[in-house]
Amino acid sequence: MMTTRKEFDLGLDELNALIVQMGKRVERAVGDSMLALQSVDVEEARRLIAEDKELNAIEEKISELGASLIARQQPVAKDLRRILVAFKIASDLERMGDLSVDIAKVVVRLEGQTLIKPLIDLPRMADIVKLMTYESIQAFVLEDTELAYKMAKDDDVVDALYAQIIRELFAIMMENPKTISQANLLSFVGRYIERFADHATNIGESVVYLVTGTRPDLNS
Repeated sequence: MMTTRKEFDLGLDELNALIVQMGKRVERAVGDSMLALQSVDVEEARRLIAEDKELNAIEEKISELGASLIARQQPVAKDLRRILVAFKIASDLERMGDLSVDIAKVVVRLEGQTLIKPLIDLPRMADIVKLMTYESIQAFVLEDTELAYKMAKDDDVVDALYAQIIRELFAIMMENPKTISQANLLSFVGRYIERFADHATNIGESVVYLVTGTRPDLNS
């Protein structure tokens, strides 16, 4: 039996709320994992790794709720797009959570080590992707395509910082081969944040698709 429109709208509101909840968790996770890296706080890193299952549980809730709404209401056009977009955004957020865990795992591998250089550009990258996450979710909630496009431009800044980090780390390795192992780990962190930004940009694309019915390529 189909649900009433009011029940359907309540279901959509709950989907939105779960996406917002996931977004806040992901935002916090990348910020906390970067703080753990800066101080090589292994205990905090292990806590962040353990916390990831809570994010996965929210994604499962979104999948179940969306599937239930499709089965009971058989939505079409924008209503259907909204549910499909919620699935896609939840998937991107889940991957962003995984990337934050990957940063925390690097911290665990650095246990007992002193950082080969003060971290400047990696925390800058993390700050930018935190803002990108916030803005991508705001764009979804408000159906704001302008914000989605604006947020996606920050991806270029993240890419430029990543390239700069790789150059710096390469120079450090050339100067002192003993730094190679740690420099490699720090370059992985840069790569994880760069991929994190790509997922945030994917969310922006999903927002534009939700509003217009056409999916742009904001990663180009």
